[in-house]
Amino acid sequence: MAHHVSGLGISPTSTDPRSHITDLYAFQKPGDASKTILVVNINPTSPFTEDAVDHESVYELGVDADGDAVTDIAFRIRFSPVRDHTQTASLQRATGREGAANPGAGDTILADAPVTFGSEPQITEANGYRFFAGLRSDPFFADPVGASDKFQWTGTDFFADKNVFAIVLEVPNSALGPNPHVGVWARVLVPHDGRLVQGDRAGRPGIDANFNQSDDDKRVWNQQEPSRDRERFLDKFTHVFEHAGHPKDQAATLAESLLPDLLTYDYTSAEGFPNGRNLIDDVINMGIAQLTRGAAPHDGLRPHTDLRPDFPFLGNPH
Repeated sequence: MAHHVSGLGISPTSTDPRSHITDLYAFQKPGDASKTILVVNINPTSPFTEDAVDHESVYELGVDADGDAVTDIAFRIRFSPVRDHTQTASLQRATGREGAANPGAGDTILADAPVTFGSEPQITEANGYRFFAGLRSDPFFADPVGASDKFQWTGTDFFADKNVFAIVLEVPNSALGPNPHVGVWARVLVPHDGRLVQGDRAGRPGIDANFNQSDDDKRVWNQQEPSRDRERFLDKFTHVFEHAGHPKDQAATLAESLLPDLLTYDYTSAEGFPNGRNLIDDVINMGIAQLTRGAAPHDGLRPHTDLRPDFPFLGNPH
């Protein structure tokens, strides 16, 4: 199992690890219920170099503000080329269905934010937002070797020494819309044949890796938006639950609960997954328990201890 398997390499437009999403997090800011922290981690092979993200791609966080699985608010991050060992980022916020669907739309929230190449995070603040981008310790914890061996756990956290390129936003809750119950997802728009197309996406943890069975399914999944998930994938997800031993009706109900694939989040609550996702949430064991009806033992792993108590919250890179 590769580091954070998803559609990477399946789509001809997402073969570059710099365009690959590993994880998505959304949680209430500790100590300030008026703010939300959004984290999207990129590049499962992030080196300690200046080439972790693609300056031609657009990294986007989408918010469904009315429960129809269509993006109403989009936060778009773009990066400059690296010049003289420095790189900057910009953040735009687009609103309304048309604006959220148009990669060129959006009001600039901040510009020329420095990207962090070293250990000490460089943080940009503007207009009630905070922004960080740079290499960080991967907060994800799991034992993929044991999982692939019928849950015979090794006790080893494969991700304990891994890095990712993290994009971390602190946003006012009002920027997510007036309804506190929202859906959040991330995608990367990559250049292909002279236009930007969706090359990878992420919502709930582990969905693509665990439920999409074929290369064709992964390709379609990673190039479509959540609003089409039930139409195209409900029967396939139901079959996975049935194969795991769930009765057909129960399997269909569980599949419906996972689709559309949005990270559901109530910004008035500090509860973790499935309300958003905190950096310490034990999402892998939760998912395995759901899939196996509690038959698989806990893997024994715990959250990483290098997390910071303050922004950008992820630990220093290894």
